[in-house]
Amino acid sequence: MSRVVNPYRKDFPLFQAEDQKELALAYLDNAATTQKPYVTLLAEQLYYESKNANPHRGAYDLSVEATMLLEETRDMVKHFFTVPKEGEIIFTKGATESLNLLAYSYGLTHLKQGDEILLPISEHHSNLVPWQMVAKQTGCKLVYLNLNEEANISLEEVKGKLSNKTKLVTLAQVSNVTGSIYPVAEIIRLAHEKGAIVIVDGTQAVPHLQVDITELNPDFYVCSGHKLYGPMGVGILYGKMDLLNQMSPFLYGGDMIEYVEDFSATYAPVPQKFEAGTQNMGSIAGLRGALTYLEEKNRNQLFQYEEELSNYLLEQLKKVPHVQLVGNKTGNNRIGVVPFLVEDVHPHDVVTILNQDRIAIRAGHHCAQPLHRHLDVLATCRVSLSFYNTKEEIDRLCESLKGVRRWFGYGSERTI
Repeated sequence: MSRVVNPYRKDFPLFQAEDQKELALAYLDNAATTQKPYVTLLAEQLYYESKNANPHRGAYDLSVEATMLLEETRDMVKHFFTVPKEGEIIFTKGATESLNLLAYSYGLTHLKQGDEILLPISEHHSNLVPWQMVAKQTGCKLVYLNLNEEANISLEEVKGKLSNKTKLVTLAQVSNVTGSIYPVAEIIRLAHEKGAIVIVDGTQAVPHLQVDITELNPDFYVCSGHKLYGPMGVGILYGKMDLLNQMSPFLYGGDMIEYVEDFSATYAPVPQKFEAGTQNMGSIAGLRGALTYLEEKNRNQLFQYEEELSNYLLEQLKKVPHVQLVGNKTGNNRIGVVPFLVEDVHPHDVVTILNQDRIAIRAGHHCAQPLHRHLDVLATCRVSLSFYNTKEEIDRLCESLKGVRRWFGYGSERTI
């Protein structure tokens, strides 16, 4: 089979190396983490080679340069997401830390017994377990939004669960399991009409959708750098300034203080109030490189290509015998994250067999056990696409899937 040329693959060192091999790796686990372009890696390397100093701590030139890099990256994030005000971007080590920060610094102090937190049954554990903790400690109640037949959230379900007791709504913009794009803008509007605060987990959304914070109008928005073609170890938290000013720090120590007395302290203004300790400057520099890379591309063109790939993946999977799609089986309101099952074969066995053909996908509950119980399955296989993937890789996946059941004695189902 001749290889299809994808112009983006040359920008990624992993694929530059793999595409020279007789059997290249088909990396189809982009919802877990994305591969990194040269620009990301070079930006991180250059930081450590020429700008390595502790930001906000030194008056000498090298420290000033590190500080400028930190703040210029913050400004780049602000413009990338169309954030309305200065100082509303906080760097964390990832979306999980961002959500924990909100649970501890907002949830524990603003919620009380009798209040309700509204969230979908499909949430990633990092946007569910922290709120379980808040509910136990404050006496507030978790109320779950169920999914419809298309594995999405209907506005009727939202309207039926929202009440005057709802003080906080927290949800992913895109499900990390089903790939469904939830009607977040409408949910935010409905929640605000009830006076509720809304947190949006954009981790799976930002690599595949144009996110405009001003237009969307969440109260808080979080995402991870490593799923946005940046390094691991850096995350983004957006928050409305008036809410951030109400919140206590999450971590205490260096660089988040203003004055310290023997028995008291005052804190630096937002965003430094939430950035205790030395920041992961190498990863922040890499994130800047990733955002630079994406801004230089025609992102609408990238998204259109991913949609084409997603539809092709759905069409081809439906043709494979004994493969059952889970959740949203259509191309509507979704990105290229597709869960499926192979009849009579555990998902972990499926991915192990696919690995023999150098095809990398995910198996398990994908940090969403309540959703899998809701779908009445223990685990699923998950394919997740990026703009550097190709139809050829999807063809290889489907051809490999045809032979999976043969390993368990169900007869030859692969055409050699």
